[in-house]
Amino acid sequence: MTSTMMRALTAAALLSASFGLASSETNKPQLGKWGFDLTGMDRSVKPGDDFFRFGGGTWLKNTPIPPDRSSWGSFIILRANAETDVKAIVEDVASRANAAGSIEQKVADYYASYLDTNAIEKAGLEPVKADLAAIAGAQSYEDVVKLMARADLDVGGPVGVSIGLDSKNPDRYSVDINQAGLGLPDRDYYLKDDAKFVETRAKYRTYIEKMLGLANYPDAGPSADAIVALEIEIAKLHWPREKRRNRDLTYNPKSQAELKAFAPDFPWSDALATAEIPNQDFFVVRELDAVQALTKLFRETPVETWRAYMTFHYLNSTADVLPVAFDDLSFDFNGRTLSGQPEKRERWKRATTALNAALGEAVGEVYVRRHFTAQAKAQMAALVENLRAAYRVRIAKLSWMSDETKQAAFRKLAKFRVKIGYPDTWRDYSTLEIRAGDAVGNRRRATVWEWHREAARLDKPTDRGEWGMTPQTVNAYYNSVFNEIVFPAAILQPPFFDPNADPAVNYGAIGGVIGHEMGHGFDDQGSKSDENGVLHTWWKDEDIARFKVLVANLSKQYGGYEPLPGLHLNGDLTLGENIGDNGGLSVAHEAYLISLKGKKPKTIDGFTAEQRFFLAWSQIYRANMRDEQLRVQVTSDPHSPSEFRVNGVVRNMDAWYDAFGVKPGDKLYLDPKDRVHIW
Repeated sequence: MTSTMMRALTAAALLSASFGLASSETNKPQLGKWGFDLTGMDRSVKPGDDFFRFGGGTWLKNTPIPPDRSSWGSFIILRANAETDVKAIVEDVASRANAAGSIEQKVADYYASYLDTNAIEKAGLEPVKADLAAIAGAQSYEDVVKLMARADLDVGGPVGVSIGLDSKNPDRYSVDINQAGLGLPDRDYYLKDDAKFVETRAKYRTYIEKMLGLANYPDAGPSADAIVALEIEIAKLHWPREKRRNRDLTYNPKSQAELKAFAPDFPWSDALATAEIPNQDFFVVRELDAVQALTKLFRETPVETWRAYMTFHYLNSTADVLPVAFDDLSFDFNGRTLSGQPEKRERWKRATTALNAALGEAVGEVYVRRHFTAQAKAQMAALVENLRAAYRVRIAKLSWMSDETKQAAFRKLAKFRVKIGYPDTWRDYSTLEIRAGDAVGNRRRATVWEWHREAARLDKPTDRGEWGMTPQTVNAYYNSVFNEIVFPAAILQPPFFDPNADPAVNYGAIGGVIGHEMGHGFDDQGSKSDENGVLHTWWKDEDIARFKVLVANLSKQYGGYEPLPGLHLNGDLTLGENIGDNGGLSVAHEAYLISLKGKKPKTIDGFTAEQRFFLAWSQIYRANMRDEQLRVQVTSDPHSPSEFRVNGVVRNMDAWYDAFGVKPGDKLYLDPKDRVHIW
């Protein structure tokens, strides 16, 4: 029997475990009478003062963050639901007798092995003994780099090597070289003197010492000092995140000979041979001078320090499948200290995350059968086309864009590829070995398998059918190189999308998300790729100049927001996502008006259709977040916190002022000349 035939049979068997499809037979929205939770509103708040809390303030007050979470809101709730759905799928599969080597056996055994803490405890450090010995045995820089390049070890390192897409040739893959090496969320955690950052650095140093001590590493205290000192030096060389967003700066192609001449202090031949890509001759260096400086730092740092560094990072990355003392210690810092999370998540919840990382599309096949309907996919496709039509209308009306650039924009818009729900071809896991009772080995083999899958594609045409997210992922994305927008099945449910909700709600919720992802094709970075995904300048210079003025004003607006005392948003870091929100909701509103075909919808529960549209946007972003996690997000995430994804967007939309009668004197009011209209 061929592997293809076996794959088809095992997939069919796995799918047969489904108990049925999601249904919308009741024709009733899941939330309220028209798709919105009226009970979550706080009508004591004026919409013009704080629309985020007007739309969801009562929910915010009455909904505590679960103790095993650092935040809780629409996205996280759906992700928690997806965990429960995955658990049900795995338990159903595991209840059957599964043939060795089948997809069912792999899914069941991976999950069960992760859950088997008794076996993990009994094994102790034996499963990682050889890895720790290999690290301890490193005597030269060549030894160190070979360890850093091993796909089966997650030991960190000052530079990272990954497989990506060539931004100037979407038909080929590239080997990307980028800055790396930090254990804390961002360089700011090492370099800023804010009291919270100073406190976190001190706790990080203590955590490193304790983790090394648990593994009986010699001189754990001095080693911890050396590791923190090294990572501070690495942080000094890193580009800030806002600079890393600039796609013009991060595309620096080099041959292997050029790479070696550019950064001669790094043992590239050893690294590439260990990574099993010794003959590759096309590399893209991302953070050019940072990578060069980091390779010099690599050679200047004693091998002894690198041994301690690699040991710690290996233990830190592997802690969840090591004895509970390691897992608890990791949670105390990575969960409690960094994210403010009081309690560790239940083991089964973390098992679903681990399973999705290793065998995500195998689980996704069943998830789609159980939880995604053809009706939902068809309605989403129609919504996307309405958004595409609205972008055409908006682009045609732009006063700041020349006719020549508009024609190029129309071509790009027409060639947007849309992926909804799930991939057309599922990933083949037939060569991945999963063993019962081997949590560490399963993690290792899955990681190596994925690296081999990616590396094997080098020198082959790119796979445009591949998905970067599993169907059970609650998210969406835009891929500039393929000029595609992707919406996994798990996000296509309330409050984002409900086939039975009021159309105004669907346009204000998932319509805004669709518009956001499409907008990335025209934001300050996505706009640098043309309709074929090729990175180059296709705007006229005067268009670029006018666009920069608009987005600079938006960056300034967001830079004025202060989610925590003394902690302001970085308007340049969040610019792309803020442009996506600003344009996305505006175009979704245009699409909604187009869909009405001149008809005037009725008022429901005292809210006009326009008001319902904006309330839907507020509903998808209602969320509570712990201060520690908020600090991580503001420092390292290109997305603005939820409050500003609502208030920061609507205050730039004239239609919102009209819908809610917002006047001068209201806290969110902006003078018309200060409102940023991009699309």
